[in-house]
Amino acid sequence: MAWGNEATDSRLHGTNIAESVIDLIGRTPLVRLKRISELENIPSVLTMKMETTNPGGSSKDRPALEMILAAEADGLLKPGGTIVEPTSGNTGVGLAIVAAQRGYNCVFVMTDKVAPEKVSLLRAYGAEVVVCPVAVPPEDPTSYYKVAERLTIELEAFRPNQYQNPNNPIAHERTTGPELWEQTGGRITHFVAGAGTCGSITGTARFLRAKNPNIKIIAADPEGSVFSGGSGRPYLVEGVGEDFFPAAWDASLYDEIIPISDEESFLTARRVSRAEGILIGGSGGMAVAAAIRVAKAAEPNDIVVVLNPDSGRGYLSRVFDDAWMANFGFLKECEQCVGAMLGHRGNTPELLYVNPTQTVRETIDLMQTHEVSQIPVCKNTPPFANAEVSGAVDELELMDAIFHNPAVMEMQVQTVMGPKLPTIGVGQKVELAVQMLDSAAALLVLSGGRPLSVMTRSDVLSYLQAVSAYG
Repeated sequence: MAWGNEATDSRLHGTNIAESVIDLIGRTPLVRLKRISELENIPSVLTMKMETTNPGGSSKDRPALEMILAAEADGLLKPGGTIVEPTSGNTGVGLAIVAAQRGYNCVFVMTDKVAPEKVSLLRAYGAEVVVCPVAVPPEDPTSYYKVAERLTIELEAFRPNQYQNPNNPIAHERTTGPELWEQTGGRITHFVAGAGTCGSITGTARFLRAKNPNIKIIAADPEGSVFSGGSGRPYLVEGVGEDFFPAAWDASLYDEIIPISDEESFLTARRVSRAEGILIGGSGGMAVAAAIRVAKAAEPNDIVVVLNPDSGRGYLSRVFDDAWMANFGFLKECEQCVGAMLGHRGNTPELLYVNPTQTVRETIDLMQTHEVSQIPVCKNTPPFANAEVSGAVDELELMDAIFHNPAVMEMQVQTVMGPKLPTIGVGQKVELAVQMLDSAAALLVLSGGRPLSVMTRSDVLSYLQAVSAYG
């Protein structure tokens, strides 16, 4: 049994029956990614640590158990108590499983970025779930960090605080690291894992480096995360990356940090799932994408291990939904698509935007200079590829607002902006664009999950005119 617990019921002595589901945490298998290695011409041995076989289906079961056991030992969690934690889903599942076995209540705080099935999953375990907006800074009262803090006080609850709790990396130092050392016969040369709370990569690295200082530790990180030099936004892959440095972050342990785009993460997840028959999520795809690069550069006798944190079953409405992928510009539905339409402008223009703090007067000047009627309002700029869309403004709405209150001219545009423009993927059909523009004045075109350009009815007319001219 993974945590060394012996059966307390004498009737189970001499059997291979676990005392509870908690005793099934850990001892996850290591499997070679043979098909991917063949397709990518990888010279080294590329393997995957299958954390999906934990009871909760993810690597987060390990720290969930460790944090609760430590809290009990320290008197921080009493019988019948409540656990409050902000989570992208997996830690919540692990905590819910342990809480069910030990008689605790759970309240989890999530962002609206996570897949809806993750919310449903936590509720299926009997937990209460509070969903908060993702597009707010950590200090905002509505952020999931602040909401969790408030609920912890109001409910007099225990908050594991996986981002600061030392028992998060300790769990992996005690279990994941030793398992990998044993499973590879001490021959592991590279360990690749995504960085989020950093518990998995740091804890595992501590054990492996103590065994062999020459083992390479590589962190995979979403493009835009602070770990690889970004601001923390925007990216779509869930459960990894951050906009701050958690307590378990230890750059001295990492030999390399590889930023991976949303597009590469999601497409790799789909590819691995189909080529290997291993259904993995976006963060797993991100880790594998980084591991492929590492394994290609490694020696034939090297053993590269990539940690797969969870299953793709939690991302069926996102990563594995063709419509969702196409809407964000990750998939191409046809040859004569929205991208081809934009191509008739000549070079596809960079996204024209205003910052939320720019004045309405500055916004109008920009719109008139470029002869546009709608313009997105974006944060985290420049460059435009890092734009996080907050809303949009329309010339008719601005005209009406200024007519009724001339002082609006000097106000920040975020005070008068409207909702975000409807989005369409660069690879989606022109037919869909025509349908959407029947009720919307403009669309925001996405490519690789990022804003690319604003498309209007005029763009469609120009394209249709050009197509008809070519006959």
